[in-house]
Amino acid sequence: MISPQISASRSSEPLLDGGSDNDLGSGSTQNRNNTVAEEEEGRGGRSWRTIGAHERRRHELRSRSPGEISRFQNKRKITLAALALGISLVTFVVQTETAVHIQHVLGWKKAYCMLYMTHGSWVVLWPLQILFLRIRSRKLGWKYFLRSHLSSVRTTAQMVQYGTTRISTAQAAVDPLPFAVKQIAIIASSLTVAGSSWYVAVNMTTPSDLTAIYNCSAFFAYAFSIPLLHEKIRLGKIGSVAIAILGVMVVAYGDGSSSNDESEAAQNRVLGNLIIGVGSVLYGFYEVLYKKLACPPENTSPGRGVIYANVVATGIGLFTLTVLWIPLPILHFTGLETFEIPNREVMWYLFISVFSNVAFSGAFLALISLTSPVLSSVAALLTIFLVAITDWLLTGVPLTPAAMFGGLLIIGAFGLLSWDSWKELGEEQAKRLKKEDEVDSEVLDEDGSDGAEEEEDGRLLEEGRS
Repeated sequence: MISPQISASRSSEPLLDGGSDNDLGSGSTQNRNNTVAEEEEGRGGRSWRTIGAHERRRHELRSRSPGEISRFQNKRKITLAALALGISLVTFVVQTETAVHIQHVLGWKKAYCMLYMTHGSWVVLWPLQILFLRIRSRKLGWKYFLRSHLSSVRTTAQMVQYGTTRISTAQAAVDPLPFAVKQIAIIASSLTVAGSSWYVAVNMTTPSDLTAIYNCSAFFAYAFSIPLLHEKIRLGKIGSVAIAILGVMVVAYGDGSSSNDESEAAQNRVLGNLIIGVGSVLYGFYEVLYKKLACPPENTSPGRGVIYANVVATGIGLFTLTVLWIPLPILHFTGLETFEIPNREVMWYLFISVFSNVAFSGAFLALISLTSPVLSSVAALLTIFLVAITDWLLTGVPLTPAAMFGGLLIIGAFGLLSWDSWKELGEEQAKRLKKEDEVDSEVLDEDGSDGAEEEEDGRLLEEGRS
């Protein structure tokens, strides 16, 4: 009979990633070996195939050091985080400009309806991810592929639920769906409240101010991370966040237009900035809440974290479509936001805005899962400079010295925070490797002293071959 120690290690091992970049490669093979072992064991015996999986597991434990695995995972995490950052920056700029065009130029000012459509569209992220993974694994049978994928998602949800990558047999038997649904409902509600402010203020202020003030959530994300995520107070992070916020204020108010212009437009701009300021606080809280409630532990493999981020995003989209439609008729009949079917031009820009939001959200949630809410928020501040440049290209109004100086401050702050985060990652890796070396030494000692079990394995192996 397979030892409990080996069974526990298999149950907690990532299914869709490991030492390979292929998320459905080595994990699927391991799962197939485990399935064969379970079938043979269920018939009351232990075959040579079971022993082969047992021996391969021991060989992998001896041949791959924790340092090699951690370096590989860190490299992969940085690559995926850089890709997610690039996608989120570009798509956020597109989303901002199209949303402004829809409300300012085309006159379709339906803030909550736009929020409902954009957040509801997240429901396609998980199906698109399954399609992408299926294309990468065309040689696998569809039923086996889907069973392997769902098994990995279930295991990741259990990791989130129990806060560990080592799931016990009792924990593995618990269905994580009720827990996941509850967490997704909380996250979706907080996101809706925070996101509504963005769509309300987009009609009242400029795109640069909208992006700048909303992305002040970096400060609040760090503030909330200390009590909720037990984030350490580091001078490098405090300094970089402070510099980033200073850059935001320079971009938003460096030209002095809001204080010199007493027109109605200026008054609307101040009110819009106040609304988006409240949204900034709430969005910072949402980012930390997402990291705490819906992200697997830090030592989880990067591929698994990205996959589960899209699963959670689909859950948020499904919750939005099935529950958050309720305010739509209330807003319509009270006259606060009467619903109007958009014309063809509005629908075209809505499609671009919604598609951009889907790509941004999937990439940004993955970025939070791979890094931290603070680093993700400061990284999002880079969109300020990009939006200002886009405004310049679209309207012909050149960048002000304040916008250029503020943009440079934000870029410098992001570089400082990235360096400090990399340094912190190295320190945590060293501590984790030390603990893993101690655990592996204990496992190897047990394997070396268990000569009777290995002799029995050899005897059964010979019998199976004969």
